[in-house]
Amino acid sequence: MPDDGQQPADEAPYIRLLSIKRFRGIEDLTWLPAKGVNVLLGGGDVGKTTILEAIALLLNPTNATTLSDADYWQRRHEEGFEILAVMALPLTCGIVEQRKSVWPWEWCGEGAKLPDLEVNNGQPHDPVFCVRVCGTPNFDLQHEICQPDESFDHFPVSVRRNIGVVRLSGDDRNDRDLRLLQGSALDRLLSDRTLRSRLADKLGETDVDGELKDEAKTALAALNRRFVVRLLPSQLGLGLVGGQGFSLNALIGLMATKDGTKLPLSSWGAGTRRLAAFEVAALHQVDHPIIVVDEIERGLESYRQRILMEELIANPSQVFVTTHSAPAVNAAVGAALWYVDTGGKVGSLPASVAAQQKRDPETFLARLAVIAEGATEVGFVTTLLTRSIGEDIRRYGIRVSDGGSNSEALTVLRGLAASGLAVAGFADNEGTQEGLWQQVKEKLGDFLMRWPNGCLETNIVPHLCDDQIEAFITDAEGDAGERLRTLADRLGIQDKSLAAILAATGDIRQLIVGAACGSPPADAGSPNHQKKEWKKHGQRWFKSTAGGAELGEKVFALGLWPNLSPQLLPFVNAVRTAVGLAAAQTVD
Repeated sequence: MPDDGQQPADEAPYIRLLSIKRFRGIEDLTWLPAKGVNVLLGGGDVGKTTILEAIALLLNPTNATTLSDADYWQRRHEEGFEILAVMALPLTCGIVEQRKSVWPWEWCGEGAKLPDLEVNNGQPHDPVFCVRVCGTPNFDLQHEICQPDESFDHFPVSVRRNIGVVRLSGDDRNDRDLRLLQGSALDRLLSDRTLRSRLADKLGETDVDGELKDEAKTALAALNRRFVVRLLPSQLGLGLVGGQGFSLNALIGLMATKDGTKLPLSSWGAGTRRLAAFEVAALHQVDHPIIVVDEIERGLESYRQRILMEELIANPSQVFVTTHSAPAVNAAVGAALWYVDTGGKVGSLPASVAAQQKRDPETFLARLAVIAEGATEVGFVTTLLTRSIGEDIRRYGIRVSDGGSNSEALTVLRGLAASGLAVAGFADNEGTQEGLWQQVKEKLGDFLMRWPNGCLETNIVPHLCDDQIEAFITDAEGDAGERLRTLADRLGIQDKSLAAILAATGDIRQLIVGAACGSPPADAGSPNHQKKEWKKHGQRWFKSTAGGAELGEKVFALGLWPNLSPQLLPFVNAVRTAVGLAAAQTVD
């Protein structure tokens, strides 16, 4: 990406407020994007691409766009559409050099207001300009500058080009920009206006008739005779012709050499074509144009997604990106993350979710993200939901993510719940930060499952009957030795048989909970090596994703579900209804 450093970052244009009304699938949207890179996340058909296309249409460097009824909200073209932006613009773009004076507004933090010129010595404190494009009921486009006196002036192509917009779309537009089609990026880059006529002269000299086979010449002669009989123009032949909607230049595109052979770039891979079109578009722009990139991952390997995202973040331009790619989200550290919900509303993902962004970027790409506080909870919740739904929960867009810890899961849940992203949570009750947990509960309702007290083990183990103890201790491989050893160590006995352990303890369930949780000795003065060793006990029980899954299976295999159902079933049904399934009476 070109960046010669000639223009300082504060001279780069950027959109401070974007308003879209009745454009395509968006009825009404108001958004205050960030100055740098804005990454738009969300499900399919929620309006992410439409937002990018609205920006590209507003700043389109040509007037060649043709509208259809699909460009209007619910195809109601009689109501028109409006795309408006409040923009900080460098004066070098020429917006104040029009024949009719263009006056700036003043930014008030949430939009443009009339400047108080008396207070600020005749100058707005934080000047911005209001520009818009309207689709009329007659399918015409009107680019306008909105003046502070509520009048409107033309928003000319020359100013739009000086502001600059580089577009990398998710469709095959990149192939168009690699050819000399009128208005393409390559055509605007070369700016050779007489090339078309010169090529027509050269191509007109080609003897096309001489290349015809005898059968074709005979057919052409027969056609000529019929034209003569009908008194139509005769002496027919073949030549390269143009016409309205056609251009000989459309046959000309960029070539590149591979293994000594020149090949059209349009025949190369999708990722190469996209990046090539991006560079062509960027080269003839101002230093730091506004950049829109739809589906950054299309055609690009993971490493190229990361490189492109990092380059966009390092560039002073304001950038708008959509993506469904985990590597791209993972690389977007320093970018502003936004979530577009099914209602077309844009919510900010706060910086507090950055750790989750690095740990599990798929959290932000799921239809429903379930934040489980640790590996054990991830395995348990995945098993629980899989049993309820009856198949792989990924097919429903459910992602169970490790939140890192109890406090980190709380931070992530608070951030995601406020953004509008569909999220659920599953956490222990450690008796800390009760006020914040209550706020999340009020926001998420049944989507947050938090034990009244304690953790998974403390809420499951007490329901074990005496004759179920041995089966509970036995691991998924049918071995109980390591777990029995943790119990014996805690009792200070050498014999690790279950009978010996039962004889040495008055509360086997409490002993199991302590070992499974990796709880330290009750005596605070215990040696450090003993504390470390006891902490490792949990790893021999359920402190892993596989261990959590095993614990979940044991709940059903040992018939413990009825005891846990009042606590867990509301959470299960909240998840089911979120992905379009009916509430269940139980989980089998």
